[in-house]
Amino acid sequence: MASKRGKQTVRDMFLSLAVIAAVAFVVYLFIPHDDKADPVKAVDYRVELLTARRAAPYPVAAPGGLGQDWKPTSVRYDGAAGDSWHLGFLDPDGKYVAVEQSTAPAGKYVTEVSQKAKDTGRTQQVAGETWHHWEGPKYDALVREDKGATTVVTGSASTARLAEMAAALRTS
Repeated sequence: MASKRGKQTVRDMFLSLAVIAAVAFVVYLFIPHDDKADPVKAVDYRVELLTARRAAPYPVAAPGGLGQDWKPTSVRYDGAAGDSWHLGFLDPDGKYVAVEQSTAPAGKYVTEVSQKAKDTGRTQQVAGETWHHWEGPKYDALVREDKGATTVVTGSASTARLAEMAAALRTS
């Protein structure tokens, strides 16, 4: 009698497993899912921008007039850390571009936000402003010091895309 009961228990376990697998398959089949969807969500940075512009001791920069194919992905303002402003984007090619500003000492700050880029000594004119070109193992950067703050446009994007972002920056 004990051996018959043991066989039924194993058989019941396999039947239960088959029922669970069938239910899971039906749920997977009928719940919509998009495997090709972009996992990076765009953020709305307008409120943080207004807050930073009121709090920062320098004119806070943000882009104006960029195309819809530029996706804002991150934003923060930290008054305790050198009044630092960060605004991250994905460019139309899917590369990272960030606008960084701070009153922290420029040399250390630029090296930090550009992932150890170094000043090349070259300059570039962008929208009538002179920007210093920095190159690094991970990110390149365009750097400008003005009105008590350092502005850095950095990221994995091409220098042309960094310049496009720098040209789009507005402080009001």
